[in-house]
Amino acid sequence: MARTVNRRMADLAQSEIRAMTQACVSMKGLNMAQGVCDTPVPPVVLQGAEQAVKQGYNVYTRFDGLPELRQAIARKLAHYNGIQANPETEITVSAGATGAFHCACAALLGPGDEVILFEPYYQYHLSALLAVEAAPVIVKMRAPEWTYTLSQLEQAVTSMTKAIIVNSPGNPSGKVFTREELEAVAGLARRHDLFVFADEIYEYFLYDGRSHLSIAVLPDMAEQTITIGGYSKTFSVTGWRIGYSVAAEPWAQAIGAMNDLLYVCAPAPLQMGVASGINELPDAFYQDLAREYQRKRDRFCSVLAETGLTPSIPNGAYYVLADVSKLPGATGKARAMYLLEKTGVAGVPGEAFFSGQAGANFIRFSYAKTDSDLDEACRRLTRVRF
Repeated sequence: MARTVNRRMADLAQSEIRAMTQACVSMKGLNMAQGVCDTPVPPVVLQGAEQAVKQGYNVYTRFDGLPELRQAIARKLAHYNGIQANPETEITVSAGATGAFHCACAALLGPGDEVILFEPYYQYHLSALLAVEAAPVIVKMRAPEWTYTLSQLEQAVTSMTKAIIVNSPGNPSGKVFTREELEAVAGLARRHDLFVFADEIYEYFLYDGRSHLSIAVLPDMAEQTITIGGYSKTFSVTGWRIGYSVAAEPWAQAIGAMNDLLYVCAPAPLQMGVASGINELPDAFYQDLAREYQRKRDRFCSVLAETGLTPSIPNGAYYVLADVSKLPGATGKARAMYLLEKTGVAGVPGEAFFSGQAGANFIRFSYAKTDSDLDEACRRLTRVRF
């Protein structure tokens, strides 16, 4: 038999996010494509990791993470989310929120299982579904508020539907699902006995007085919801790869077994650093974080509007989709490359987040940048008008 790449790889392409990052590096541009979050790390988080190394936290942990971190996450879930989770049986620490999501997909989904996915979607969500041979079913949302109808959602359900993904606050749209929207999703999940994969990695990045609501706390949803979270974004440690999932015990045990198979464990001293941050940082830290990022959003979106790249103003997370239909080029990739060549500012082509032609009209930017880098990006963009 000839040596070939596995057939499922035909559906998996390199992330456009990383591709644009590489193009940006080669052109010595300013990278607003990848959400690397280059703002400062809280000192207590760094100190916690450093102390852990010195104290010998340098070997394998239990498959689902160190007890110190699982217990810290459980306290945070109760305090912030209203989720009651047993740290011994219902929390799995994984290699980032993306790793936690992949483990949940691999543990709970099979070939042909249909999963409802809102568009614009996070590219890695789609890729994880394809990797386990599940079948994404797209529900398209409309700019600039990224709205959809309940009838769209109902029409997406078939006898093969197994789950629905809710990413709130969302990447790339910045959409924050309202209580009414989450209640509608919960009702759908209860009626059709569906899993809900709730990716809440951006739960602290909320603007204009919004508060976070976890779908798992809605009536009868704790048993059906797999809540995904992490601290890569909140603590600006995207390279540490510390995320987690929360689920009812039967699902958590399956997810944990898959986590053990794929990753063995997340890095031990970095788990301790994150635990230190959760335990020691006050509520004011998270409130200040939201205010700081709202200021960044307002500054950057104002410049986008001024240059003619109309933004869909995000309600959360730290990304913005800008309308680039005025730029030359027939595709989002061509328009993103034109913008990079013209201004030295890199964004991600919309095709990474849309299944159809609509993606050609958008570029996603990340404003999780230092103030000096954000100011430089704004200066570069204001030199041109589109």
